Amino acid sequence: MAKTGTAETALIIGVGDGLSAALARLFARQGMRLALAARRAEKLAALAAETGARAYPCDAAKPGDVGALFAAVASDLAAPDLVVYNPSYRTRGPLVELDPAEVEKALMITCYGGFLAGQAAARQMLARGSGSILFTGASASVKGYANSAPFAMGKFGLRGLAQSMARELAPKNIHVAHFVIDGGIGRPGSDPRAAERGEDSLLAPEAIAETYLHIHRQHRSAWTWEVELRPWLERF
Repeated sequence: MAKTGTAETALIIGVGDGLSAALARLFARQGMRLALAARRAEKLAALAAETGARAYPCDAAKPGDVGALFAAVASDLAAPDLVVYNPSYRTRGPLVELDPAEVEKALMITCYGGFLAGQAAARQMLARGSGSILFTGASASVKGYANSAPFAMGKFGLRGLAQSMARELAPKNIHVAHFVIDGGIGRPGSDPRAAERGEDSLLAPEAIAETYLHIHRQHRSAWTWEVELRPWLERF
C-alpha cells in the first residue's frame, strides 16, 4: 500500500500521448512528484508543463540509460514510490519473412527493458522498504497471434518477469503487478475507430489509469498481481 503523509514520487517510462499521458495527468492530480521518460525527452515538453513533471531521456533497452534515469530521478525528486513500465515495440509479418534485427529490437524494448527498469526500481524500493512496480501488457501477453510472433515473445516474457518479481518481492513489501490490456486504447480527441466499432468499443485511457492507481493503493493484505482489462464489446 502506498505510504501516506508525504508526497509520493511516480516514474513513468515510455511516455506517449495515450495511456501514459492519462497516467501522468492522474498522478499529478494526486499530488505526486512526477518523472516522465522517453527516448526523446523533447517530445514530453507539453505534457511535462501541463503536469509539473520533469522529463528525462532514456532508451529503456540500454542499461546505462536506465541506471542514469533512476539516479537522476532519485537526485532531482526522490526514489520512486511508483514505477510504470509502458514501452513496447512491434514488428509484424509472416514468420519466415521477419527481420531478425527487428525481432531483437522488439524483445529488447518490450521485455529486456522491463527487466532493467524493474531491477533498478527494486533496488531503490528495497532500500526504502516499499513501492509499486507496474508493467503494461497486452492481449499478446497471453495469446500469440499469427504474423505477430515478436510482439507475443516480448509480452509473454514481460508477463513472466512480472510474475517472478511479484513472488519474490511481495514478501518484502514491494507490489509488482502486470496489466493485460486486451483491446484497443482510445486516442485523444476524435478516434475514427470508435465510430466504426461502436460505443465503448475502445478502452478509455483515463479508465485504465484509474485501475493502475487503484492497484498501487491496494492494502497489502489483498494485493493483485495481474489485472485484465477489456472493453465490454471485445471478444474473449
